[in-house]
Amino acid sequence: MPAPQVVDSAAAAVPLPPAALSTPPATSAASAAAPTIPAEPAVVQSLALPARPVPTGFRDLSPAQRAAMVETTSDGLRLPRIAPDGWMPWIANARRFDPAGPPARIGLLMINLGANEAAMMRAIEELPAEVSLAFLAATPDLPRWLARARALGHESYLMLPTDDPMAAERGIRPIEANADAAENLRRLRLSLARGTGYVGLVLPSTGPVTQSEAVLRPLVKEIAEHGLALVEINPSRDSAPVQRLTAEFGAGYARSADVLDYKLAGESVLANLDRLTAWVAEAPAGETPRHAFGVMQPDDETIDAIVAWSRRRPERPAMSFVPLIGHFECREACMVRLRTQPAQLRP
Repeated sequence: MPAPQVVDSAAAAVPLPPAALSTPPATSAASAAAPTIPAEPAVVQSLALPARPVPTGFRDLSPAQRAAMVETTSDGLRLPRIAPDGWMPWIANARRFDPAGPPARIGLLMINLGANEAAMMRAIEELPAEVSLAFLAATPDLPRWLARARALGHESYLMLPTDDPMAAERGIRPIEANADAAENLRRLRLSLARGTGYVGLVLPSTGPVTQSEAVLRPLVKEIAEHGLALVEINPSRDSAPVQRLTAEFGAGYARSADVLDYKLAGESVLANLDRLTAWVAEAPAGETPRHAFGVMQPDDETIDAIVAWSRRRPERPAMSFVPLIGHFECREACMVRLRTQPAQLRP
């Protein structure tokens, strides 16, 4: 069953079914540093079960296949790339889901993780695995957080550093509309090199960078050439050049106007979640099933609301709760690129 299409002329990205690979929980630094205690006489007992089972959902690619999707530049940067056999990071790093589930789909994306470590840890550890996470590129020790998010089943993204308040103090200058193209590309590559295993970049279309096609064109081209996808957050629903450029350069693309923690709306996050759920479920018979994903910032109120909403899942109308990959569109140039690696199109 193909994914619902955001734009009538778009071909939806092929849904990715569950994998049979699970990742063991990472050993904590505290336990690794604990002193060794002499063993007592052997006592046979059952091992305690973890409080939360480790989810599955990612492709079982070999270490060699994953290494082939990383290149080291002459100046020592480790960047994502399209592998020689055609694998693209935006497909290889996406979380798989059951394409046979209800065609109406809902998703959630938590953005700007990394500014507050406690909130970031709560999001990774407590949110349902279907919630996708977008990290600030300047997050300290980002590779460790990306690995932990993946181990608990979360699909991961990086925020395009256009207004990251931590960027400058942690060695990344933000991309700016008044910087020349070469300098913005240099800043983009520094961000891409901060970690591996992510699907693509998230950008808000509310500032001068994302409203200028001249500024965006070399950036989107670079992102597409590294085999990454783009997610646009545009609460105003105004037209922006991002979608046109992803279609031109063959990159996967998703867009949301649903900012669920928009404080001026006067509604709680939970109420906004319920409203989005009801809208997705109410498509009239015979019409294309709806799909949408909501966006929110990491804070305790929002995390609590998502957890509460998820626990009420049996009460919700029949629909699929899927990671962000289930909301992507892939237009003609994008599908041409995918067909160079048929394994990426397996159901």
